[in-house]
Amino acid sequence: MVSAEDQVQQAWALMQRFVEAHSRRGELAEALGFRLGGGRGKILFQLRGGPATLSQLAEANGVDAPYATLIVDKLEAHGLVERRTHPDDRRRKLVTLTAAGHSAIATADAILAGALGQLTGLLTRLADADAAAPEGQRPSGPPAPDPGTGEALR
Repeated sequence: MVSAEDQVQQAWALMQRFVEAHSRRGELAEALGFRLGGGRGKILFQLRGGPATLSQLAEANGVDAPYATLIVDKLEAHGLVERRTHPDDRRRKLVTLTAAGHSAIATADAILAGALGQLTGLLTRLADADAAAPEGQRPSGPPAPDPGTGEALR
């Protein structure tokens, strides 16, 4: 009989294998001309919601302000963001996306959509199979959330 710990390790290993097999890092790097690692991708995508100060970006990413500055410096060097004077306080700067930054996000979204679509399809099939299984044959544990609503499927 397989222990619960072994099942957990196997599940994580399979998920990691799936993610690695469908990684789009190389494709993204080729399309953008650089890698989005080191927190650059997270901050780039956060700015999709609008400008933010360096301190807001640092707090949102659990890093200190000097590291957030380094990340923004790299994004700025690629022409993806720019610093502007804060309208309420000239001593503070707002980081905002440039047209190239918006374009990079659109490119990344298009590249990542394929892998996310596959993962969503797989999880949907698992949830559907679980919901269709007779009550006695369903796995124990909390019901899986519906990806569309977040509500329990059972």
